[in-house]
This record gives sequence, C-alpha cells and structure tokens, in this order.
Amino acid sequence: MSLSKNSSADGKILTIQIRGKFDFNLVQSFRQAYADVGERTEKVVVDLRETDYMDSSALGMLLNMKKTLADTIETIQITNCRPQLKKILQISRFDKKFDID
Repeated sequence: MSLSKNSSADGKILTIQIRGKFDFNLVQSFRQAYADVGERTEKVVVDLRETDYMDSSALGMLLNMKKTLADTIETIQITNCRPQLKKILQISRFDKKFDID
C-alpha cells in the first residue's frame, strides 16, 4: 500500500492517489498529503484507481479531510472507484458529501 500526491502545473488541483489498501496504516501520510494545500488549490482529487480495499478508518480520513479543508477547497472529488468501493461509499452516503465518479 502506498500514497502519492501530485499538483497540477497551475497548482489548482491536488491529486492524492492510493495504491493497495486504504486503511488505518495510511492515517499519517494521508493527513500530510493535504496538510500543506496551497491558497491557489481549488480542487482535491482522491484517485482510487489502484485501491482494492478500504475500511471504516478510510471513511473517517475522508471526512476529516473534508472538515479540515471546508473553508478553503471548493470541490473534493473521489475518482476511479472500483465497483465494490463505490458501493461502500454509496452505502455510507458519501455520494451526498463528495463528488464521486
């Protein structure tokens, strides 16, 4: 499991990509990934293309990120969800809190 982050050339989009398991072991690195969001950043994208598992702590991390960034970031998008992850997010009603595709 690993986490990487990447900013767009203009600094408006921060992408956080999770590989493998999105669970409690990523708490610190996930928090650090968005801790230094720049003033120009308008959107945060959490890319789950290579994520094969997520647990309740991952849901908590997403909620904490939303709460932390609420005053500065317009959009938080969760992208490239595998069907089983999308189902978890929908059951948890995250589709009401985040832009999910």
